[in-house]
Amino acid sequence: MNHSSTASSSSSSRHTAQRVRLDHERGAKRSRLLLRWGIVGGIAALLAVVAVVIVATSRAGIPTAGPAPAYGNQYGGITLTSPTQLIPGEDRDVDAETVALPDGTSAATITPGGVADPGGQGPVPVIAWVDVNCVHCADFESAYAEQIRSWLQNGDITMEYRTVAFLDRNSTTAYSSRAANALSCTAETSPQAYLPFLAALFANFPNGELDNSDLASHAEDTGAEDITACLEEDTFRPWVSFVSKSASADGITGTPTVYVDGKELASPADFESAVTTAMAARND
Repeated sequence: MNHSSTASSSSSSRHTAQRVRLDHERGAKRSRLLLRWGIVGGIAALLAVVAVVIVATSRAGIPTAGPAPAYGNQYGGITLTSPTQLIPGEDRDVDAETVALPDGTSAATITPGGVADPGGQGPVPVIAWVDVNCVHCADFESAYAEQIRSWLQNGDITMEYRTVAFLDRNSTTAYSSRAANALSCTAETSPQAYLPFLAALFANFPNGELDNSDLASHAEDTGAEDITACLEEDTFRPWVSFVSKSASADGITGTPTVYVDGKELASPADFESAVTTAMAARND
């Protein structure tokens, strides 16, 4: 018997067996990896679906019709005449489904409701469409909050906020709507805290979205009554929908959009100069 041939055959068999074993181990490893990533992908997909369902469910339960806050006007605004005083509105209900443009008109060609040139008389009217979840709105408030408060204190301006919820689409908790509701709840019961609470919400922007409990805490920290029940019952969420749809019908496509003395600003950066110009014209 040829021992050399036998040894070669045995070595070849061992190599073949080792290759088969390694191939099997590699295959098993690939299978485990595929299974692991399949599970991870499945969990991610499930979480995404759950998030969509949660958002859809939370919004589906909000009626389109409901009460306006005590200080809400017919155009969806809440107007300050001083840092602690708001202009009373009418006791009425609103329905977002009734908001529509007149036949034959386009949102791009109309002047938003309630915007008018006052003819150089009285305080300079300022109207700002803002979204609490908007970084540019937070920047606007950071830049001008103290100046706005000073002008209000001196009776130089009136400041009307129309708080929309355009950015709910970017939130899994409908934060824009919930925060706007919280502001309306505060205006309803604690008008003196409305401006401080609004400032606090924008100051919190870098920290992310607040849940309802934190919204209530921030409101109380600024001197408001407890708004927990108002938040839990989504009392003014229909109002927020009405404000948002009215803004869209008025051609407002982004926030902040600011009107000073009946004229839209080309940029929020023009705000201070536009107000001081309007104030100077009243003193001529």
